[in-house]
Amino acid sequence: MTDTENALIPPHENITAVLVLDDGSVFWGYGFGKETTTVGEVCFNTSMTGYQEILTDPSYAGQIINFTFPHIGNVGTNAEDEETKTSAVRGLVIRQDITEPSNFRSEQHLNDWCLKQNLTGIAGIDTRKLTRFIRKNGAPNGVICFNSQGKFDIPALQAQANEWPGLNGMDLAIKVTCNDTYDWTTTRWTLENGYGELNNPKAHVVAVDYGIKHNILRCLATTGAKVTVVSATTPAEEILKLNPDGIFLSNGPGDPAATGEYAIPIIQKLLESGIPLFGICLGHQMLALAVGAKTTKMHQGHRGANHPVMDFNTNKVEITSMNHGFMVDKETLPEGVKLSHISLFDQTCCGIELEGKPAFSVQHHPEASPGPQDSHYLFDRFMEMILENA
Repeated sequence: MTDTENALIPPHENITAVLVLDDGSVFWGYGFGKETTTVGEVCFNTSMTGYQEILTDPSYAGQIINFTFPHIGNVGTNAEDEETKTSAVRGLVIRQDITEPSNFRSEQHLNDWCLKQNLTGIAGIDTRKLTRFIRKNGAPNGVICFNSQGKFDIPALQAQANEWPGLNGMDLAIKVTCNDTYDWTTTRWTLENGYGELNNPKAHVVAVDYGIKHNILRCLATTGAKVTVVSATTPAEEILKLNPDGIFLSNGPGDPAATGEYAIPIIQKLLESGIPLFGICLGHQMLALAVGAKTTKMHQGHRGANHPVMDFNTNKVEITSMNHGFMVDKETLPEGVKLSHISLFDQTCCGIELEGKPAFSVQHHPEASPGPQDSHYLFDRFMEMILENA
């Protein structure tokens, strides 16, 4: 038997899963969660906490997440930490077997939670090697195949990875946006009381849902905003009929240029209204596209909870959480658009402001609290802008 043929055979009888990349790289391991085959773009996340929030973040739609932190599962799972009701990720990759939970808030083992979410994972691979591969070559397409019998057709799995179209040109926001308009009044969680409820709203904010996270909605409500959430395709005229005091553009997955096909005309009309506007992540990219800037695919993306960002308004550095594979090209920002935040890792655009208009956006996730509260001021800044504009 040749070396090539040997590489297609599991190294021992206990193997139950494999990750195959589009270049033919093979990583053997052990399956957990749902027994199936799943394909997506393989990326890595360096966060040491928050794996459940990551796995339920709609911005990860179409992606397989490689966790660099080895102890995934150590705090279990619970209903309070989910950013959406169902997971949008394609799969997950971890170094060790799922760590047994040890946390007073744990309600369910991660494996059981993955089964409930129809989510497939692979454990036991060298996640550092995979991370180095992504850093060198960019985010590849990959397939996780979980087969308890240990039977795998590696050439077919590689072909499946190669045939998957990838995220370039893919509008995924349309797949994760809400179907119906709804109101949100739940505020942020505290150790003493859990989640709170907004009783005396200061303002009404309409949030355009490209894949919105629950904690963003909680942060908006905590500032005093009663939030009405509308789908990504809701016409500007219908949004304005809701009489908002502020408009929020949410995070979301996929290629911003593809989502912009229908989102840009809507945002441009909303900007004409003069109503204060705030965008996060994909919402940041949508705002930039709407004013004439361009976006581009990144080599490996930014995904983690330790990203330093400079706010040029205060000259302060905040430690932020990020999750994006596309970015706004700062060299294409038109006249009248100011660069407000920048990544101190690679000098990429992390925020913009429109001169003479009450509109701004950031690439990072101020609701994710890695600092832990370095970026919460952005929600307060939005509410101050709303009240000043009233």
